[in-house]
Amino acid sequence: MPVARTHELYHRLPTGLEPDEERRLATRTVARLRSAGCPLQCDPDFETEAREAHYLPLGAQVANLADDIRSATTSDEVADVLAEVTAAYDGILAGLSEVLTATADFHQDLGGPVDGPMAERLRDLAVHRLDVVAADLRETRTDLADRRQSHPRRSVCGGEVPPDEREASAACACPPPPPLPPPPAPATAARRR
Repeated sequence: MPVARTHELYHRLPTGLEPDEERRLATRTVARLRSAGCPLQCDPDFETEAREAHYLPLGAQVANLADDIRSATTSDEVADVLAEVTAAYDGILAGLSEVLTATADFHQDLGGPVDGPMAERLRDLAVHRLDVVAADLRETRTDLADRRQSHPRRSVCGGEVPPDEREASAACACPPPPPLPPPPAPATAARRR
């Protein structure tokens, strides 16, 4: 069952399970988490050498980078994630450029009436448009790396919830984040004469 707290999200077993079923589910969970490479401390009763196959689709792996940015507390952490996106030889955008170029080559060789223009369009995306995105993200990454600052509305939660607190109502002892600044005033439209 999912449990959401102020600074964390986790899952727990439902209440009322038979002890054998709890042990089976907990042992399988440990096996899955270890297969995914998650650092884990658990009761020795749930340790297992079993590992379940764990393959995260590529799109989900990229989406995990967005989760890393959402949970980042410093500009350095975001810069590190953007480095994975913008690395010149093995970054995500470089890989996407390779995919677009390979698809363009495939289309070019088909020889149909729309294949040449499609190949050119894909090459344009790979060379010109994707490059603009990469350049903007590299500039953002460099700016964030140079700042070396903590995010004013995010912090690492050090507060512990008392052991007798129910998950649904649990709240950490962290102070609330500072209020957001007021939005900028809307620009007034120029009057036409």
